[in-house]
Amino acid sequence: MRLTELKNHERELYYFQLRIGAAGVAVLIAFGVLFARFVYLQVVQRDYYHTKAEDNRISIVPVAPNRGLILDRNGVVLARNYSAYTLEILTAKVADVERTINELAEVVEIQPRDRSRFRKLLVETRNAESLPIRTRLTDEEVARFAANRYRFPGVEIKARLFRQYPFGELASHVIGYIGRINDKDQERLEELGVEANYRGTDFVGKSGIEGSYQNELHGTTGIEQVEIDAGGRGIRTLSRTPAQSGNDITLALDIKLQEIAENAFAGRRGALVAIEPGTGGVLAFVSKPGFDPNLFVEGIDPQSWAELNNSPDRPLNNRAIAGLYPPGSTFKPYLALAALELGKRKTTQTIFDPGYFEFGGRRFRDDKVGGHGTVDMYKSIVQSCDTYYYVLSNDLGIDAIARSLAPFGFGSRTGIDLDGESVGVLPSPEWKMKRFRKPEQQKWYAGETISIGIGQGYNSYTPMQLAQAMATLAANGAVYKPHLVHYIDNQRTSSRRYLEPELVRRIPLKDENIEFIKQAMAGVNKEGTGARAFAGAQYTSGGKTGTAQVIAIKANEKYNEKNVQERHRDHSLFIAFAPLENPKIALAIVVENGGFGATAAAPIARAVLDYYLLGKVPDPVKPPAGDAADEEEGD
Repeated sequence: MRLTELKNHERELYYFQLRIGAAGVAVLIAFGVLFARFVYLQVVQRDYYHTKAEDNRISIVPVAPNRGLILDRNGVVLARNYSAYTLEILTAKVADVERTINELAEVVEIQPRDRSRFRKLLVETRNAESLPIRTRLTDEEVARFAANRYRFPGVEIKARLFRQYPFGELASHVIGYIGRINDKDQERLEELGVEANYRGTDFVGKSGIEGSYQNELHGTTGIEQVEIDAGGRGIRTLSRTPAQSGNDITLALDIKLQEIAENAFAGRRGALVAIEPGTGGVLAFVSKPGFDPNLFVEGIDPQSWAELNNSPDRPLNNRAIAGLYPPGSTFKPYLALAALELGKRKTTQTIFDPGYFEFGGRRFRDDKVGGHGTVDMYKSIVQSCDTYYYVLSNDLGIDAIARSLAPFGFGSRTGIDLDGESVGVLPSPEWKMKRFRKPEQQKWYAGETISIGIGQGYNSYTPMQLAQAMATLAANGAVYKPHLVHYIDNQRTSSRRYLEPELVRRIPLKDENIEFIKQAMAGVNKEGTGARAFAGAQYTSGGKTGTAQVIAIKANEKYNEKNVQERHRDHSLFIAFAPLENPKIALAIVVENGGFGATAAAPIARAVLDYYLLGKVPDPVKPPAGDAADEEEGD
């Protein structure tokens, strides 16, 4: 028994020692693996995990730059920035947005328009870290939210820069407005390869100078390295690369002249463009009605958007560069000049006007019953004789008319530094072939040329084109590209870059011919259709009235605006330049459904020229009532 027991004990001891050895080896292997893993993580992968740890501790925050200012030619600020606090919801961190908004409304005031604007931004905005539910918080509201902040994870107060337009509607179509970056804007930024510079930027220019000079105004985005806590809140700034402010833009436009011009419209619809003939600088640029660009700064609410977008007056439409109008009798000086240049007429050559022109079995009526009698070229412009130009256009032919007037810019974009400019229509047989599909519509008829001669028919131009043509005539055939921006100040380098006048072409015109046309246009304002508006003027100016039909009237039926709906009445036009001896300003005016050019548009021109040349501030202009005397006055 003892030997058996001893033998068993030894065997058990042997197995025990074997197990101990195996366990020891396993422990050594385990520690070896752990040590090897430790070396791999701490030595081999050190840089990788160090970076990951720093990323969890440090947040890279883009710093949006200050947007550049927009100023008028005298240094008056037209668009500036101000800072304010906004209450913003980080939509990715909030499970129930509506509930959060309802609870926030117990702490700060949130109106229905704030809610609707937020919903609109939620739909339209892509890749936004946060969206504002309230802007421009008061100090009291900031304090109330700070005391209740623990209740609202995913809601923050941020200091933001806001755009401000101190003049409201004044020059709104020139300055334009900014709006939140939408999908279309984001795609455009990606196509241009500049999306990195817009990180942290919520707004871009949408129209006007804000839109066309977006890259100049935006600046360069900066970067901050911020240490954050476990909750993602910033503790301290570790490093900072400051943002570079956008460039300031100074316009050629005079905001006081702009105000005079806009007030002169007295609530009527229309457009005005005034240009320096020798530079192409735009002095005034009016499109009425306008809009308040401040509505767009925080993201326009749906109600305000609907009011602007659905208004029959179309306040968002930039009439000065996108509105197309028949030029009416403002076309006549250019037609007369073409006839002189082509040798088709002499200044002393006359016709007899019985009050109509017979052509192809149709009677084209003059605006004056009984006609103007014997008419030479001077009288045709001063008294605006339609019959003279019926005959002249028929003699010239449509091809010669199109060739002669195209160099003045009729029917082509001027190239002004704004987006959205329309082309217009300078009619010709070639244009008609492209415009219409049916063969019977493509044919040019001689009777159509007759209507072209008095600025009707297919003629269709923007006020910008009419103003450029007037400036070209005033500058003796020198065509300058119109521009709104005078110079740009680079904030980073403290340098100034001027937009030099750009001579597009010089039309070869005979001095005696252009001088005659100018003198005839001076006669318009001295003794012709513009004489009433320019009575007593302390300077000599040239002008031409125009009245353009909106709807056709029946043959042998006399037009009477009292029997026509307001929006179907004739447009009122006027072109002018001054002073006669050395033109410093040229302009074109369209008053929609304003009637005769002499009664609606010409007084606006007088107000603008009086201020620009004399510094005279006019009394407010009242819309003309229209009377028998006006009807006798013609254009």
